[in-house]
Amino acid sequence: MIAPAHNLATLLLRTAQRWPRLPAVAVGASVLHDYATLARRAASLASSMRDGGLAPGDRVALVARNRAGYVEALFACWAAGLVAVPVNAKLHPRELDFVLEDSGARWAFVDEDWAAALASSSLDRAIVFGSRDCEGLAARCDGLEPAAVAADDPAWLFYTSGTTGRPKGVEITHGNLAAMAQCFLSDVEAIAPGDTILHPAPMSHGSGLYLLPHVARGAVSVIPESGGFEADEIAALVAAWERCLLFAAPTMVKRLVESPACGRLDLAHLKCIVYGGGPMYAADCRAAYEALGPRLAQIYGQGESPMTITAMDRALLADAIARGDDARVASVGCAQTGIDVRIGGADDEPLPDGEIGEVLVRGPTVMRGYWRNAEATRKTLAHGWLHTGDVGAMSGDGFLTLKDRSKDLIISGGSNIYPREVEEVLLRHPDVAEVAVVGRVHPDWGEEVVACVVARRAAKDLEAALDALCLSEIARFKRPKAYVFLDALPKNNTGKVLKTVLREQIATKGKTG
Repeated sequence: MIAPAHNLATLLLRTAQRWPRLPAVAVGASVLHDYATLARRAASLASSMRDGGLAPGDRVALVARNRAGYVEALFACWAAGLVAVPVNAKLHPRELDFVLEDSGARWAFVDEDWAAALASSSLDRAIVFGSRDCEGLAARCDGLEPAAVAADDPAWLFYTSGTTGRPKGVEITHGNLAAMAQCFLSDVEAIAPGDTILHPAPMSHGSGLYLLPHVARGAVSVIPESGGFEADEIAALVAAWERCLLFAAPTMVKRLVESPACGRLDLAHLKCIVYGGGPMYAADCRAAYEALGPRLAQIYGQGESPMTITAMDRALLADAIARGDDARVASVGCAQTGIDVRIGGADDEPLPDGEIGEVLVRGPTVMRGYWRNAEATRKTLAHGWLHTGDVGAMSGDGFLTLKDRSKDLIISGGSNIYPREVEEVLLRHPDVAEVAVVGRVHPDWGEEVVACVVARRAAKDLEAALDALCLSEIARFKRPKAYVFLDALPKNNTGKVLKTVLREQIATKGKTG
């Protein structure tokens, strides 16, 4: 069915009708727009994009650190029936070029840092957030009613990191994100008009997705002036706003708790920190609870089922810690409302409680598929289940514990890093015979990237050359933080590199030249 009611932009429109004078967007401690103004600007921007030649279904990229314009640009895309393509602002220009080309984005909203880099791109138009051009597009007198869309129409095209050297575009629909918003309100945290969501985590990822339940309930989105995560700034924002919630990677939570700024947090104003995007070790969770009290909630999801596979709200986590239930503390919670989670064995048959297998998911939040990649879609959604690539076990009371990541994903500082992408770059150097990239536990970032290299010649000076190669080809945060030079990589009898053995070998090694 095609109807405006399916359009995510109606969430903003309804809140503006009910709570027009409530603060909607703020920068630091200062309110920028109330809901009436935000809705009007988003509608005007939508009208400008359609008048500028964009048609329903066209893609619009958002390439910027967090800023206030991100909010109205997202809702303007949806109001115009367009597909938003939020892009990690830390990508290397070559990686961004791939995303723009693969998605076919025609317009892009960018920050000043990216404006020059996109000057020679194939985009029809690049608009700098906060510029006179951007302000003119959002300040028109005429607006646009939300376009009629189907629940299965794409709304958010999210590019994963590339497990095979090229990222895949995940098609997230209006229906997927509406279901995600409802799951948040049912299983993670209730939101009331006038609540606050802080955005220190990237709005191109989870923090941006959480705009939806907060806009739907009339909360104010507060953008840090830094555009990112700074512990001192978080403490100041919590003091300035009431009933604050923020989404954070576990490494961000750890940095906050260990910072002197934690002692200055106004806990009466801090409602909840929702963490996800990587493992929170039980010891770190207990330390955060000791510092923050019952203000922690956990979610587990992935790009293909964003923010919505399992959850453990504040009450469940507080109960587990009070009872000393480390198994539950170390879990990622239980299935969110309307979501089926199964541990699958061979041919995806369900495994008994406690047995380890692949985490399979189905429900209204699961992606439509991969953008223009029918074969990858078929494999990942085989038998009607999303194959997460994560390995875990289910307890008898329905709590999921992740055991490993079958895709060897490295999560450093909340950012996903796929080893093969880094390996392919390193193998371009003529003196690298073999390489295997693995993660090693890091006290601040969760994991760090380590490259295990078999060199064709003496390793002297090779490390600097490999660093330079990585910096020329991939984002800085993906490059190895340590190199270990070996005579040979451990392999099984079929020739497969044994990364489990490598991780054990490098657990206590530092850099080797």
